[in-house]
Amino acid sequence: MPSSRTGRPPVQRAPRRPSGARSPRDNPVRRFHLRARKAWDRPLTAYYLILGGSLLITVLGLVMVYSASQITALQLSLPGSYFFRKQFLAAVIGGVLMLVASRMPVKLHRALAYPILAGAVFLMALVQVPGIGVSVNGNQNWISVGGPFQLQPSEFGKLALVLWGADLIARKQDKRLLTQWKHMLVPLVPVAFMLLGLIMLGGDMGTAIILTAILFGLLWLAGAPTRLFAGVLAVAATIGVILIKTSPNRMARLACIGATDPGPGDHCWQAVHGIYALASGGLFGSGLGASVEKWGQLPEAHTDFIFAITGEELGLAGTLSVLALFAALGYAGIRVAGRTEDPFVRYAAGGVTTWITAQAVINIGAVLGLLPIAGVPLPLFSYGGSALLPTMFAIGLLIAFARDEPAARAALAMRQPRFGRKRAAVRGSAGTAGPRRWNTMRRRAGTARSSGER
Repeated sequence: MPSSRTGRPPVQRAPRRPSGARSPRDNPVRRFHLRARKAWDRPLTAYYLILGGSLLITVLGLVMVYSASQITALQLSLPGSYFFRKQFLAAVIGGVLMLVASRMPVKLHRALAYPILAGAVFLMALVQVPGIGVSVNGNQNWISVGGPFQLQPSEFGKLALVLWGADLIARKQDKRLLTQWKHMLVPLVPVAFMLLGLIMLGGDMGTAIILTAILFGLLWLAGAPTRLFAGVLAVAATIGVILIKTSPNRMARLACIGATDPGPGDHCWQAVHGIYALASGGLFGSGLGASVEKWGQLPEAHTDFIFAITGEELGLAGTLSVLALFAALGYAGIRVAGRTEDPFVRYAAGGVTTWITAQAVINIGAVLGLLPIAGVPLPLFSYGGSALLPTMFAIGLLIAFARDEPAARAALAMRQPRFGRKRAAVRGSAGTAGPRRWNTMRRRAGTARSSGER
């Protein structure tokens, strides 16, 4: 090797890259992908998705309830904002419940499982007492609580099954009893079938389907064997077929799947006009408040078919936004259930996610004509305080579980008020006082979090 004038060997230089070639980091698409992936993997991502997604769905639902219910209220000789005011009051109460649930420790959630189950069973049995239960649209699943307010106890049965089932399976897992099929099924399946029987006494097939989905979600999370899972599914499917075959109303709803014409006797009127509303919305809709179908053409425009009014007034952009919010909420719930080490948190988070996702799929599928009309509201979106209150409490559960992750706790411990940091910096520079105690906690939290994320 030839030497330089100084006697030292020449420095080996890296070969020069062609001017047209770029490193992967210079690619804007890959750079955006890396940044998005880094933000997606942060400890507080699930927390923000659950909190932000649920609040956005609730606020957008309030706007659409006000728009879709005005004509119905005026037809009933009520003020145009009648249904909106009731929904807004329920949203305020639900927000308080969500805040309380998000701040409660996991032990308290488990302690509430049995009282909530007992209360739900008592109220669901009270519905069948003559003079107390109220029939709405042929289903006797309501209790009058005074004035214009009514309560649907079956909605609280969903929350009761999630909490009680999660606590039951978690305790059996701690005792290593889930390897035996009898402990896997008893008493979870009998209690679930008792709740289903109380619901079906009132004729509410839609809520029964949601409750069945929660039961299967809990069994799947508990690791039920395929044969056991298939056996319970076969029994539930057989009971469902019998209930559908013996009811002309349910058979008529089943026949309206994919219908494009109301048919003889207008049996498919609601399903067809839901499609009309979506089809007339176009890309960006006719404008907020400019729906035509809500003028008496589409029944239950502000409850079960509010998604159709959303498509008519906000167009494809509005409906895709709602779908994206529910997808983000479902992903965050799955992430919370998958990253925790606490069995109760895993089962409860999975049960709540199954509940909200299954109910959204059934409601939207019915509006799109892909599923029979089950009469279930869109979670957090449709009008109905009885459905909104337990759902927002369940969202508070997910928020509490997302905050309870070790990495999320460490990230939240670092987030202190800015004025506290400024005052600490001033006092430290003046030499009048040492660092505050939360600075020590911050250093301790910094060692616990992974990959340097906030």
